[in-house]
Amino acid sequence: MADTFNFELVSPERLLVSEQVTEVVIPATLGEMTVLVNHAPTMTTIKPGVVTVKLASGQTEKYVVFGGFADILPTGCTLLAESAMALQTVTRDTLQKRIEHAQKEIDNADSDEHKTKLEQFLAELTHLNNTVVAA
Repeated sequence: MADTFNFELVSPERLLVSEQVTEVVIPATLGEMTVLVNHAPTMTTIKPGVVTVKLASGQTEKYVVFGGFADILPTGCTLLAESAMALQTVTRDTLQKRIEHAQKEIDNADSDEHKTKLEQFLAELTHLNNTVVAA
């Protein structure tokens, strides 16, 4: 059996995952990141994307996250998501509503810096919509 570590995926609504896992792939802001047991301590922000979790049992589960951050230690990883849901529950309508909300926020942005961040978030949501729902 491969070495395992504890992984928790938490959103404001609920705890989605608390399992022993062998691998987690997270959509870190600076690129996709694979976490294994004994990973160097790291904290990273998360962009909208898919988290792939390989359970100790060998099963793979996928979740969609909409931002947040991950705290990674050699013995575990905790991902605190702004919002998250199981991949199979994501619909085009769910993502379209988030895209429309982001577009409204861009229209009401009070600074160029805030507008730029919102435009990046919108681009990530649009990419997510094109890859997840089309798959």
